[in-house]
Amino acid sequence: MSERNEKIIALLRRRQTDITVFMDEVHKPHNLAAIVRTCDAVGIGDVHAVYPKGMLRECHGTSMGSNRWVKTHTHDDLNQGLLPLKSQGKQVLAAHFSERAVDFRSIDYTKPTVLLVGSEKFGVSQEAADMADEHVLIPMLGMVQSLNVSVASAIILYEAQRQREVAGLYQQQQIDDETFERLRFEWLHPHVKDFCVKHNIRYPFIDEYGDIRDEKWHQLRNTINN
Repeated sequence: MSERNEKIIALLRRRQTDITVFMDEVHKPHNLAAIVRTCDAVGIGDVHAVYPKGMLRECHGTSMGSNRWVKTHTHDDLNQGLLPLKSQGKQVLAAHFSERAVDFRSIDYTKPTVLLVGSEKFGVSQEAADMADEHVLIPMLGMVQSLNVSVASAIILYEAQRQREVAGLYQQQQIDDETFERLRFEWLHPHVKDFCVKHNIRYPFIDEYGDIRDEKWHQLRNTINN
């Protein structure tokens, strides 16, 4: 348990709370899962999505399948999901080819950032493009003029990761202590977490090694089990 506990602590200390991805009607399960996996890989713990009408259950289920380490927040529409992020001072960057689009490498990703990506067939909607602060593109030197949405997301996110690494942002804990301890417990003890949620009881306390050290909680559990 100690080794796993140490790995989780190291991961949580590197989590970047001020950068996220917003998926605007991305609907193919493998793309949803790939984007979430990339977010985890670069230290992003929360992503956002508006799913196509009629596909919420399927898409959310697929996303959650690769989402033990990353939380997907679903929204009914762009205004509900994107405006609160903008109000937090995050720059919104739409992966979108337009006259005002700039090379994705010219952007400062050390700033609080939302990467906005669109559907596989149509890309970012006009409404989403209008809400973005900047449009970014990945230079293409071949005959094909677009990349798969999950591939494009990965390329841009790893540029963000590179800049943030150079700036030392991964050496500064961004996640608050309460969330840190909650996630440490949930990731170390998923079955106990499920038990607590099912019976609507508090989580037990864990020690520095990740072991449960809470006699009162054990008594409460025994009462429920009996």
